[in-house]
Amino acid sequence: MRRVSVLFATALALLLAAPASAAGGDVLVSNGSPTGPFSQNKQNEPAMAIDANHPNIVVAGSNDEIDEEACNAGNDTSCPFTAGIGVSGFYFSSDSGKSWTQPTYTGWTARGCLGVIGNTDPNCAAARGPIGTLPGYFENGLVSDGDPALAFGPKPDSSGSFSWANGSRLYYANLTSNFPRKSTFNGFEAIGVSRTDNVVAAAAGDQSAWMAPVLVSHQSSTTFSDKEQVWADNASSSPFFGNVYICWASFLGQEISPNAAPAPLLVAVSSDGGSTWTRHLVSPAANNGQRNPMDGCTVRTDSKGNAYVFGVGTSQSAGHQPFEIMTVSHNGGHTWSAQTPVAGPVSQPGIVDPVLGRPTIDGIAGARSDLAPAPSVDIANGAPTGADATNRIVMSYVSGEITQPHVYFTESANQGATWSTPSAIERAGDRGYYTAPAISPNGTDVYVVYNAFTTPYRTNTTDTRNLVGVFLHATVGASGTGAFTELNRGSDGDPRGSSQNNLVGEFLGDYVYAAATRTYGTGVWNDARNAADCPAIDAWRMFLRTGGTTVPRPAPQQDCPSLTFGNSDIYGFTTAP
Repeated sequence: MRRVSVLFATALALLLAAPASAAGGDVLVSNGSPTGPFSQNKQNEPAMAIDANHPNIVVAGSNDEIDEEACNAGNDTSCPFTAGIGVSGFYFSSDSGKSWTQPTYTGWTARGCLGVIGNTDPNCAAARGPIGTLPGYFENGLVSDGDPALAFGPKPDSSGSFSWANGSRLYYANLTSNFPRKSTFNGFEAIGVSRTDNVVAAAAGDQSAWMAPVLVSHQSSTTFSDKEQVWADNASSSPFFGNVYICWASFLGQEISPNAAPAPLLVAVSSDGGSTWTRHLVSPAANNGQRNPMDGCTVRTDSKGNAYVFGVGTSQSAGHQPFEIMTVSHNGGHTWSAQTPVAGPVSQPGIVDPVLGRPTIDGIAGARSDLAPAPSVDIANGAPTGADATNRIVMSYVSGEITQPHVYFTESANQGATWSTPSAIERAGDRGYYTAPAISPNGTDVYVVYNAFTTPYRTNTTDTRNLVGVFLHATVGASGTGAFTELNRGSDGDPRGSSQNNLVGEFLGDYVYAAATRTYGTGVWNDARNAADCPAIDAWRMFLRTGGTTVPRPAPQQDCPSLTFGNSDIYGFTTAP
């Protein structure tokens, strides 16, 4: 543990060592990750947040397997998640997202379990040591399990009053499981939240800058909590300034009922800076022949303290047709309105892969996609003061046919009462995958980031595929948001070089993310430019689909020509001057 007196110097040295983006180009965010071996080189599902009171400060998170064992440990053909190893990565920028650093802490690690060729070496013996993920979980009988969500809000003082003068507090919500042979909570996955009031110290590797993780969800023995998002009411004009909201889907029947149903959507609210939480049901737990539960949520607040939760689900009158759905609280999260359809019906543009049991958009054995396209939302709430808020709400989502899934954009200028007709905004030739918008706090500029495939659906695993990350901008005028222009297109990458840990298909996660200030916008996405395709893995994945019996399961570190197989990354772009 470093002494506080050297924290600033250490942080500065780390920042100077971090790679900066080329002029006008994008930058590697997950730059602490090795290029190999798999799965230590695997990152996906990025999230990010800007400190509204210090807008040069940006943080990001991802599912980061930097601390997992290598495939050569134990059986060379298996690349498992090592028991007890956390995967919630954390990255920091002090220059508006133009360069990034990833701190190293101490915790439960398997990054030294590299193994040797052959299946006779012992299984990985994880131990206390260096980690590149959130600290404090191992010490509290927990494991950080990714699905990151981040938000900045004001810090409370000793009396519990919130003011930006007290400083800023970062909230990092993620999935959380029990450490092996621990029973810290009931069920399979819970929602946990980490907090820090000194993000510069946290970025310099001082794990004492982080408070102990707090469990947010209430769990039964069969509960699997999933797909959480967090937001802090960060406009001081709000009567609920400082409130923190976390929404998630609570799968109540994990392991004992089909599809883990039923699954109500819950929102937890904290009014004391994240120390204690009150839980509220905001959608029914139904999952039956007439109705599906709300899922894939996003939560935001406007300058007047209204809290909005969006998700994908079915309205009572529409049966199983999915819509983008909204529910609102006007009293700090104590009660929530009935669910209102916003856009849709929406459709999943993938084809269900017979081995994965999930839709894929790029092809056979491709990267899984959500069963229904969840929305991503932002609100021009005028943070940090709320003085210049327009409270315009912007939403983006992906929907459409497999031949051309569109990146759709819609908005509301009247607190969600009415919405514009959704319009497709992707560039020509892009088949949208995941997307997220951001709007400047004063409502003048809108940014959208999305991942897309530029190749058609592949019915084999031999033809190349292509994935890109794209960043768009539009100006808001008197009649609404104008036409989007492309500010950045990431380098091409073949997603066949990404992988689930069980190797049976690609993996790029479920999210991308964007954020904005009055002077710049920024976004992060899943990227495969540094991942090498592995013909042996391609052949085996195809063999699984055809039911053959002759192709052996590959050992990635021996059978792939490059150790950069599986090297998926998080890249970002910022318009900051």
